[in-house]
Amino acid sequence: MPVTPKRVGGVLYSALMFVAVSALSGVLIAGLFVPFAGMASATGRATVDEMEQLPVELDVPAQAERSTVLLGNGEVLTYFYDENRSYVPLEDIAPIMQAAQIAIEDHRFYEHGAFDPMTTLKSLVRREASGASGGGSSITQQYVKMVRIEHAALNGDIKGVQQAQEATYARKIQELRYAIALEQKLSKDEILERYLNIAYYGHGAYGVEAAAQTYFGVSAKKLTLAQGAMLAGLVQNPDQVNPVTAERLALERRDTVINRMAQLGLVSQKEADKAKKTGFNRKKVQRSKNGCEGSQYPFLCQYVQNTLLESPELGKTVEERKHMLNRGGLTIKTKIDTKTQDAAQKALSNVVSPTDPVISVINIVEPGTGLILAMAQSRPEMGNDTKKGETYWNYSVSPSLGGAEGYQAGSTFKAFALVAALENGVPMDQRYPAPQTKDFGSYTWQTCDGPRKLTGSWKVSNSTGWAPSMTLQQATAKSTNTYFVQLEHRAGVCNTAKAAERTGVELTTPGDSFDDWGVKPSFVLGTPEIAPLSLAEAYATFAARGIHCDAHIVDSITKPNGKKLKVSDGECKRVMKQEVADGVNKLLHGVMSGTGSRATIPGGYPQAGKTGTTEENQAVWFAGYTPEVAGIAMIAKDKTASVFKKDSSGKAERNGIKGLTLKTGFYLEGSGGGDAGARLYTPAMAAALDGRPKTDFVEPPKVITEPKQVEVPSVSGLSVQQATEKLTGAGFMVYTRRSYNSAPAGTFLGISPGPGSKVDQGSDIYINISAGPAPKKEEPKKDDKDDDKKDDDKKDDDKKDDGKKDDNDRGGDNGGRRPR
Repeated sequence: MPVTPKRVGGVLYSALMFVAVSALSGVLIAGLFVPFAGMASATGRATVDEMEQLPVELDVPAQAERSTVLLGNGEVLTYFYDENRSYVPLEDIAPIMQAAQIAIEDHRFYEHGAFDPMTTLKSLVRREASGASGGGSSITQQYVKMVRIEHAALNGDIKGVQQAQEATYARKIQELRYAIALEQKLSKDEILERYLNIAYYGHGAYGVEAAAQTYFGVSAKKLTLAQGAMLAGLVQNPDQVNPVTAERLALERRDTVINRMAQLGLVSQKEADKAKKTGFNRKKVQRSKNGCEGSQYPFLCQYVQNTLLESPELGKTVEERKHMLNRGGLTIKTKIDTKTQDAAQKALSNVVSPTDPVISVINIVEPGTGLILAMAQSRPEMGNDTKKGETYWNYSVSPSLGGAEGYQAGSTFKAFALVAALENGVPMDQRYPAPQTKDFGSYTWQTCDGPRKLTGSWKVSNSTGWAPSMTLQQATAKSTNTYFVQLEHRAGVCNTAKAAERTGVELTTPGDSFDDWGVKPSFVLGTPEIAPLSLAEAYATFAARGIHCDAHIVDSITKPNGKKLKVSDGECKRVMKQEVADGVNKLLHGVMSGTGSRATIPGGYPQAGKTGTTEENQAVWFAGYTPEVAGIAMIAKDKTASVFKKDSSGKAERNGIKGLTLKTGFYLEGSGGGDAGARLYTPAMAAALDGRPKTDFVEPPKVITEPKQVEVPSVSGLSVQQATEKLTGAGFMVYTRRSYNSAPAGTFLGISPGPGSKVDQGSDIYINISAGPAPKKEEPKKDDKDDDKKDDDKKDDDKKDDGKKDDNDRGGDNGGRRPR
């Protein structure tokens, strides 16, 4: 073939190159280039001098590896990677694979140094004769080239990637310089191991392990002759001879490798012939998972990813963390229980369709650790095809971690009033009136901003049981609103809100805070919008006897070298006394015989829980637990659904979910115990508890179950305002009561029960104030008949006697009420 100027000197330059690199590597073959000596010696020396000025050390970046996310049973949830690679040591690569790669690329690899002079010379001569590029590079030189491409790509250096692949002698010289240094630093086995782990084998597979799994569904350690030969043949042109897109070419190239192995005596002819008869099974080809879309549990996966991108252990910035996740080869373990997850998803799918106008979730966490065991939702597919019910929102979590919005939790918030009440000495037999409807507009509330009185009327009604009066245990079992608003009044709005905060409830409305809600008496009825997962976290605090752990999904992170990275352990800490948590557990256990009876988990497990239904049935909940597992189930309206959207007049087709018939055929009755409890919570929790012990709750001590007796303090010499402040500060509920008295109106008459009386801690104390003398009674009309007059006189005497009895009854110490 004619030599052209573009080819930089043709045969002469090729010869000079060989002289130069031979001199550099110390392997000059005496007399080989005698015909060229006279005309090439000066140029050769210049080339050697130029090479000696090149850097010796090759900057080898950390080998990019995919990170693996594991479920609780060790199965792979997904991988995260820029390059699908799993680094394996040489002993975990089948010897036949090693032999195949060496045979086709550099059969004298273990016999020469950084490059093979004979192979290089033959390649140069062939190149000059045919004009073909490439060939002749040793495995070490090829590895250097791959590293330089990888390094440039990692730094976003497009020009550097191009330069690392240019067919120029300058590149060859530089690669050789690096190769010589590597051969002095690394053993042949180490170089081969790195080569097999960095090489690209097509179809998104980097390294032999990923390639073996991608094309054949096996590990690199189990590759056969036919499989190893096919992979070895891909390295030089992985796209052109990819067996997925060009099976015939791939098989031809594989057979070339097998023939070469037989020629070199690495396999027998019989083995070679048998291997060449093996076909390629396309059914075993699998594109490795990357990311969350298409993973088995995409929203669990997304929550793992979002958690890791917020973890400072992976880097200072989000970009650094993403780099570590996609290239760091991390092994990330979760405790997701596939049996529970699948049971939760099945329960949801049986009730709610992805395209229904409602949203439903189930979350289950482990008390004492906070680890998430299951997180399922009625729209399980990740994507943007809303007609199929796809979404990118995780309806269980806060917006900062991929959630859409929060949901009102209804009466599940009454549990936090229980905490505040028990902490403030309210006994379990505390009685309050429990009418169907009660107006609380006149009450003064203890809020986070101090005492505050509502303006106007606030009427609260019951949707379940009511009675003239109830105990705390009865009202909890029946979820009686009018009772619990009085309980919150006794325990304090601020205390109730703070109990929810410290147990883990997470508000989702921008700008919301527990201090703000701590001034709103409606808090106890569950009016704030929250992340559903956080309610499971809060109820897990009760199950753990007052130990709160942040709900989290990552159990451990391990680097390729076996080093463990620090991960959140839930930051578990005590947020209430054990006896208070035990008291809450006893009260919520009673719910399972009341409004929560339909949500009972079969099998005889000790269990507790609370139903929740919001105003107009916009959402229904069940939150419950055993000492081993805690969980919630929720069904709520999708505010974006047309059936709930308001028209120009402010009206919607419907406001709540009660009465809806879903596409599954399920009719929503608007019940926390039935819709959310029996149909969703119970089957999911049954799966979570399978195989776990039936641990009993701890019985609370008498200090919780029985009222503590305290003495009413003296208020002698104090004004009404001063007396109120003193009694309130002592933990009593103080009320004002006016009655007719001979003293001027407004006179402070004393308190009932009186000072020194022994009463239950937190009892009601009445400040008695004079309303002035009673109005005078009208004189009866006189009658001419004496008999009639006598009768009238007798009646008047009777009335006076009755009036005296009324005054005596009204003036008793407790006003006709048992001291509390």
